[in-house]
Amino acid sequence: MRKNRYDDAFTTEGDGDPLGGLVNLFDAAMVFAVALMVAFVIQSRMTEFLTAEDVTYVKNAGRPDMEIIVKKDNKVTRFKSENTSGSGKGQRVGIAYQLENGEIIYVPENK
Repeated sequence: MRKNRYDDAFTTEGDGDPLGGLVNLFDAAMVFAVALMVAFVIQSRMTEFLTAEDVTYVKNAGRPDMEIIVKKDNKVTRFKSENTSGSGKGQRVGIAYQLENGEIIYVPENK
């Protein structure tokens, strides 16, 4: 049996699976997506949320759109400002004092 010299030139191993190259493309896309997520977390300065520690993060402090993000026991809770000041009926419950070093001490009143 005579072998055709052109058979080896036009055939390659892997011609049997036309979607074989797509698997490598999917792997590259997954690595790229993970790299983007890591870059976003580092850029937003929220790397504390990746640890096991409890964290409180204040976003836009002192502005009307202020938001407080609390991570406690691996559960993240968000609190948003509602742009309303305290209103309604209430009673005085204590006095707050600010020390010379800037520390604030709250003293409850006994009735």
